[in-house]
Amino acid sequence: MRFQRNKLFASSVGLVLAMVVCALDAAKVNKHKPWIETTYHGIVTENDDKVLLDPPLIALDKDAPLRYAESFEVTLTKEGEICGFRIHGQNVPFEAVVLDKSSGEGIIRAKEKLDCELQKDHTFTIQAYDCGEGPDGANMKKSHKATVHIQVNDLNEYSPVFKDKSYKATVIEGKKYDSILKVEAVDADCSFQFSQICNYEIVTPDVPFTIDKDGYIKNTEKLNYGKEHMYKLTVTAYDCGKNRASEDVLVKISVKPTCKPSWQGFNKRIEYEPGTGSLALFPSMHLETCDEPIMSIKATIELETNHIGKGCDRDTYSEKSLHKLCGASSGTVELLPAPSSSANWTVGLPTDNGHDSDQVFEFNGTQAVKIPGGLVKTNLKEPFTISVWMRHGPGAQEKETILCNSDKTDMNRHHYSLYVHNCRLILLLRQDPSEAENYKPAEFHWKLDQVCDKEWHHYVVNVDFPTVMLFVDGTSFEPFLVTEDYPLHGSRIETQLTVGACWQGGNARMAQFFRGNLAGLMIRSGKLENKKVIDCLYTCKEGLDVQLPEEVASTVKVEFNPNQSSLTVEGDDIDAFDKVMQHISYLNSRQFPTPGIRHLRITTAVKCFNDDSCVTMSDTEGYVMVLQPEEPKISLSGIDHFARSAAEFEGQEGVTLFPELRIVSTITREVEVDAESEATEHVDDDPTVQETVVSEEIMHNLDTCEVTAVGDDLDSEHEGLEVDMDQLKQHGLEMSSSHLGLVITGVNTMANYEQVLHLIRYKNWHTEALFDRKFKLVCSELNGRYISNDFKVEVNVIHTASAMEHVNNAMVQPNFINPVYQASVDLSGHNLVNAHQASVVPSAATVVIVVCVSFLVFMIILGVFRIRAAHQRTLRDQDSGKENEMDWDDSALTITVNPMETYEDQHSSEEDEEEEEESEDGEEEDDITSADSESSEDDEGGEQEDQQAASRQQQLEWDDSTLTY
Repeated sequence: MRFQRNKLFASSVGLVLAMVVCALDAAKVNKHKPWIETTYHGIVTENDDKVLLDPPLIALDKDAPLRYAESFEVTLTKEGEICGFRIHGQNVPFEAVVLDKSSGEGIIRAKEKLDCELQKDHTFTIQAYDCGEGPDGANMKKSHKATVHIQVNDLNEYSPVFKDKSYKATVIEGKKYDSILKVEAVDADCSFQFSQICNYEIVTPDVPFTIDKDGYIKNTEKLNYGKEHMYKLTVTAYDCGKNRASEDVLVKISVKPTCKPSWQGFNKRIEYEPGTGSLALFPSMHLETCDEPIMSIKATIELETNHIGKGCDRDTYSEKSLHKLCGASSGTVELLPAPSSSANWTVGLPTDNGHDSDQVFEFNGTQAVKIPGGLVKTNLKEPFTISVWMRHGPGAQEKETILCNSDKTDMNRHHYSLYVHNCRLILLLRQDPSEAENYKPAEFHWKLDQVCDKEWHHYVVNVDFPTVMLFVDGTSFEPFLVTEDYPLHGSRIETQLTVGACWQGGNARMAQFFRGNLAGLMIRSGKLENKKVIDCLYTCKEGLDVQLPEEVASTVKVEFNPNQSSLTVEGDDIDAFDKVMQHISYLNSRQFPTPGIRHLRITTAVKCFNDDSCVTMSDTEGYVMVLQPEEPKISLSGIDHFARSAAEFEGQEGVTLFPELRIVSTITREVEVDAESEATEHVDDDPTVQETVVSEEIMHNLDTCEVTAVGDDLDSEHEGLEVDMDQLKQHGLEMSSSHLGLVITGVNTMANYEQVLHLIRYKNWHTEALFDRKFKLVCSELNGRYISNDFKVEVNVIHTASAMEHVNNAMVQPNFINPVYQASVDLSGHNLVNAHQASVVPSAATVVIVVCVSFLVFMIILGVFRIRAAHQRTLRDQDSGKENEMDWDDSALTITVNPMETYEDQHSSEEDEEEEEESEDGEEEDDITSADSESSEDDEGGEQEDQQAASRQQQLEWDDSTLTY
């Protein structure tokens, strides 16, 4: 039964297969043509073979079998397959390739490398054909012909090339051209992008020419034949693909000289030697007009001094001294003085660290100073003046305080202040409580360009409430805005004056910091500065000057600016104009001017009858070189070591410290010497040297002398320094004192300073424990620019023993000064007589005194130190020679010496005698000398008294500084 079923199934499958085969045999007939699109567009990049077609190349054939037929395991015929594509056209560099016969997909590719520069576009036709019938492909059918357009994309393979190997042009000096010449480059690339020249560039640096994108070259400034005859430029080009030219091109531009109006005979560098007065700047200068008819000439000569000091060269004395010199004789208080022992609140502020200019203080937004209480006493109801030098640039939006007076504690009220806000200068004045609580002017505003131009300016604010006037560089300005406010409420809170910020008493901190430079900040109470004083403070010590010849005074007009740093000359007569220019000079009236360069600029405007042919003149520039002045050497000399009795120190007059002080200032310079003078004057060893250095004494002013105590500070309870105040006032000087000493300030001559210093006295009311005191004197000029040597004076105190007060002298410390060996004191240069070597025979009274003193000392030593009597007797015998010559009391004697004897001869003879004595005394003399200064650690108390007694003999040596001769 199962066998019959299998046989029946096999017969059924065979029948189905037979039917399929019959159907396939019927379908072998190639009935249809392949089908493709009618138009194709393609893109290919040169040097590449792949073409991108739109739409893709695909041929379809209706004879193709169904897709599901592939699932049967039967052998299909090739009818309906695409066997290829055929391209029609002449010399077509493309071919079509079938990728899949059954799907009909194909591609077009280049048969060779394409070159866009040879041919940008290609057009041809293409046709698809199937595989036909049977094994031999009979009855093959073709599709219709489709058009193919292919564009060759360009590569930027070529660089720009200039058409010419070089370019040349000629221009006339003094003219600016819109176009001098044109350079042109081409690019061989086929595309618009890569074949266009997008940019030209001048490779040569720092030349006064420019080139535009079209290749036109023009000059950026007027050319000068005297500066350059020919310019050689290297120019390159770039295409739009940023390819640079394969070779740059050389462009030569020749400058042709032409005559034009200009200044001739002008020296660019002009040297000015200090102290020589005025110096002609243009002694040989004249205007060259090239025969051009000139209608008028206007020239402006500018002297640039903004980099010198505070805008120009001025005296650099302290601001207080300058106010006095200008006539403001009283009531001025300097808030930013140079740091000193009496004015130390500016010690922490950064300065310019230069002595050639004023004391300039820098405020960086974090620094401020508190002014000591009681220094400024300003009543807002009375007139007062604030003056300051300020340099300030554009700052932040916050307030920047220059000067502020505010509550010291508890509150933050501002009583008065001067500050900068948004390039405005503002003065705040809050009135004290009054009976009428009405609005009153409180803030005065000035909007000025000078506040934020980063240049030095001098500001003076005159306050006579309710009127306030501001002067900037000598020019007056009214406030453009005045705001009102109620007066402050009554309070007993003290105020704090600050500079560089404002003190917030309620917060105990600084606020509203200033950023800039300040100098010469002053307050003058009770009076207003007049215009004469203000102009004097601002006026420069250097500037331009001109002495007009009489014959041209009426034909040429000359005008100066206020500080004489600029002048304008106008005229129509060229000869007269030249004479005026030749008489313009530079003048610096300072004895020691600030060295350096001052730039000069001449700006000239020429008007012609024919404006079209009139050539404008370029600025002429040069500079004045102010040479380094010969710096003075200030020397202080006099008696630097002397002794006085204790009674003089305690007396009403005290002791004069500088009785024979001499102040001398010298400069050294090299001078040429002839052969005869070389034999007598000092010259170098080199025989070829033709110059020698000589010293010349000069006279100039001083502005400060300071006397300070060396060692311990002055104790005001029992000592002090005094000076004659009447003499100070007579010479217009001021004195300030402290525990360090005293300072005398004010501009005056060296002779007047000598007179005042001669009168300085030192007093000490308790001299029992005082044996010596040392002081140092230093003087200076121009606010510390030139400083003298340190002159030190040592004063010894002579203590006189009284027999009535001390019966037993052995129990009393000898009150004598420490021994002073005059041979070791350098007194060279002083005409002093050494009393130790004076050839004077002692009188009988002198001998008696010396013998009595020697006997008394001998008895003390014998009674107290019997154990060492033998040793002390030896010392006494050795010292007997000194006692006969040196150890005598001069308190009651009048000694006459020979004034013709020189100190040097006496000094040398004294040294010879001391050398002989030292060789004889040996170690014992060394023991005595050491006892004069300090006690030995190995000696006992009795031995100390012995040494004190021995030193007393030497302390009785007389001092030659008190002699009258």
